[in-house]
Amino acid sequence: MRYVDELSEAFRNQLALAYKAKDLLAYGLRQRLKQGYTAQDFRADLLAALVVASVALPLSMALAIAAGVPPQHGLYTAIIAGVICALLGGTQLQVTGPTAAFVVILVPIVSKYGLSGLLVAGMMAGVMLVAMGLARLGRLMQFIPHPVTTGLTAGIAVVLALLQLKDVLGLQLPRTDGVVEYIGALWDARNLANLSDLGIAGVTVALLLAVPKLFKKFPAPPLVLVVVALLVVLLDRVLPGFHAMTVGDMYSVDLGGEVVAGIPPLPPLPVIPWHMENAGQGLSYQMIRELLPAAFAIAMLGAIESLTTATVADAMSSTEHDPNSELIAVGIANIVCPLFGGIAATGALARTATNIRAGARSPFAAALQGVFLLACTIALAPLLAHLPMAALAGLLIVAAFNMAEGRHFLRLLRIAPRSDVAVMLTCFGLIVAFDMVIAVTFGVMLAALLFMRRMAILTRTTLTTVDMARFESPPGIRVYEIAGPLFFGAAKTAMEALHVAGGKDHTVILSMQHVPTMDATGLVALESALDRLFRSKVKVVFAGLTTEVAEMLDRAGMKRDPGRIAYAPDVETAISMAIVHAARISQKLDRPAGSTASA
Repeated sequence: MRYVDELSEAFRNQLALAYKAKDLLAYGLRQRLKQGYTAQDFRADLLAALVVASVALPLSMALAIAAGVPPQHGLYTAIIAGVICALLGGTQLQVTGPTAAFVVILVPIVSKYGLSGLLVAGMMAGVMLVAMGLARLGRLMQFIPHPVTTGLTAGIAVVLALLQLKDVLGLQLPRTDGVVEYIGALWDARNLANLSDLGIAGVTVALLLAVPKLFKKFPAPPLVLVVVALLVVLLDRVLPGFHAMTVGDMYSVDLGGEVVAGIPPLPPLPVIPWHMENAGQGLSYQMIRELLPAAFAIAMLGAIESLTTATVADAMSSTEHDPNSELIAVGIANIVCPLFGGIAATGALARTATNIRAGARSPFAAALQGVFLLACTIALAPLLAHLPMAALAGLLIVAAFNMAEGRHFLRLLRIAPRSDVAVMLTCFGLIVAFDMVIAVTFGVMLAALLFMRRMAILTRTTLTTVDMARFESPPGIRVYEIAGPLFFGAAKTAMEALHVAGGKDHTVILSMQHVPTMDATGLVALESALDRLFRSKVKVVFAGLTTEVAEMLDRAGMKRDPGRIAYAPDVETAISMAIVHAARISQKLDRPAGSTASA
């Protein structure tokens, strides 16, 4: 019967968890629909979706190529994640898809584990993100220190730009394990550089920087890439010796015996993620264990980037997002995307800003851009094969330049405290010298250490002796007042003041009405001080405990114990109890040796 009760309790907990998840989902859509939705709103969303899709189409392909996988996987990600997060997320205008920040994480995974490992790592990260949302950890992301995010962002930008050099130079390099090896491979292949690709990359970067100044209302990437693609076709015909690598030259797919250059003109189809490249091996514990650090890095970076983008979107559109709802939606998207060949996804800042500037009014705009991308994937697949690889690399170089925020990075180097500068440079250096997994892991650890250090400095817990002159009490009673939270940073220092108690004292009263909370470190420090007092035959009376602290002491086993521990609602009552205790001690001392209680 006991096992039946335990199973029933577990089932009820699962139902409660599912109900909580239901309440968290689709916060952005529910908030928007409460305001009403008209035909004019739909038209505005439709136009915004067209604009965003025109930007997301080449960018999604470029990001997939930069990560080391065929370009259609980036499109599948933008389609599926764009729709899921728009309808289930906690924001109203955010656009979700593959992002430049993820490239630095994904490249080492693809290099070591292939596409299958990449998809499995994305699913694992999705599970972590859902768990973070259900645990309501969304608000905690704001405690990631700015030096950590700045160092990570600048490092990502540098590595992303470096990774584009092989396509800028028209080189085909073997897979490498890190940036240092990659640069070495580039240097070894320098004599094979294609000047045609280098010229196309230069033209693309120049146009991407110039067009926004001339056409402020129209997004530059689609216009520039169309112009550059036409230029490549023209030069290939009229200029002898000119040849720039295109998507069709680099990628092809076998469709029923027919080889199609570029991407397949098909929608995302269901796949088994762990069978994409290693058919027959299946999903194993060893595979999951090896991919766990990478999945954690994807989840953390995805959470930070999504919630940062949501905050920027709120500022631009005067909306409000729910971070936990957004984490759950991004997690679900990352679980579903690999089942259709999609890679890791998160909130995309540039596309979100484009969506807002284009006049989007609801989450339907981001969902519709996913629908338009699906239509383009099927209808424009033959044309997309003509996009130059160097032009897509130039697009990502400009994205990396915008991401780096070099002026802000240099400004922090000048004005930030040395500890913050050290953290920022550590995160930056780890990404460039090693990889994103190590950088994110150390970044999170450094964020925790910074937080603890500053909490230890800012959190003041004092233990002071109360003047007993206003109380008519016999000697031997000492009253201490503890003020402030008994946290890890201040608990030990505060409790050390209790070491002076003892000697002629028989009762110590601890007034704790100004202690709002206490953590495990504070509890251990308090227990250590109590043990010393008990060995000195000193009774301890707790006065004015808050509910939280009282419950913690109860769980720790600090029950009422005559002669050792007592509890009082306030100091006055505690002193009265100490006086009674003093009288009992005096009575015992005055009692003749060998007498009994009834004598």
